[in-house]
Amino acid sequence: VVPRLYQGEQAYLLQSADRRIVFIIPFEERFSLIGTTEIAVDGVPGKVAISPDETLYLRRVVAGFLERSFEESDVLWSYAGVRALHDDGSKNLSAVTRDYVLELDGGKATPPLLSVFGGKITTYRRLAEHALDKLRVSFPDMKPAWTSGGTLPGGDVGSGGMLQFISRLVASRPHLPAELLRRLARRHGREVEMLLGNAHETTDLGQHFGGLLYEREVEHFVRNEWACSVEDIIWRRSKSGLHMPPEGIAALGDFLARSGVLEAPPAGAEAG
Repeated sequence: VVPRLYQGEQAYLLQSADRRIVFIIPFEERFSLIGTTEIAVDGVPGKVAISPDETLYLRRVVAGFLERSFEESDVLWSYAGVRALHDDGSKNLSAVTRDYVLELDGGKATPPLLSVFGGKITTYRRLAEHALDKLRVSFPDMKPAWTSGGTLPGGDVGSGGMLQFISRLVASRPHLPAELLRRLARRHGREVEMLLGNAHETTDLGQHFGGLLYEREVEHFVRNEWACSVEDIIWRRSKSGLHMPPEGIAALGDFLARSGVLEAPPAGAEAG
């Protein structure tokens, strides 16, 4: 994540010389999110992070397309993950299927064991329905699939979609900052109404940790989303860490420690 590289809300897909795709996506209003790289991981991965070589790779790809690229010193935050792929025998890592593979053992006479290999969050509903279809033979009374018409928690924002929902939210609470309401709506959807409750002024939201992160939202993360660390809150459940000063992050750690969520305040490097 780096400061915004260009104006506008469009995303770009760049194809590098090695035929891999790199994307640039507008992120958290003032930033650009750039990725991804791809390297094989052997053994137990442990804690993963982007390497200097991978950062250089992304810099070079971006520099080949945009008037202005970025320096390593421009990187404000980075994250990495390990994705399990189904070994289909391909020697080229890029040729390995990104689709999921299901294998069912057992059946009517024995308890079923369904193994899921691969998959990603963008196809999780299809995967879930496909998995249940595989198990249907063992559960003949299973109801038909329904999730394609369902919404995630907070996803029922009403007619007009998210933009209209935010407009109604801002109009209903004129004494709360519009930027704060926009961020809360994007993070929580319809559940923002439960989160705010009777709050109509910023003083109703409790301690402000910076970056428009208030005590009321922190308590919501802890109580309803099982957040148990500073990192949970400012990176996993929000991206407030990009907007908060170091003293605000430290204050959040102190608050969580006093609340009993943490045994002790974080060491200080949690912002990443």
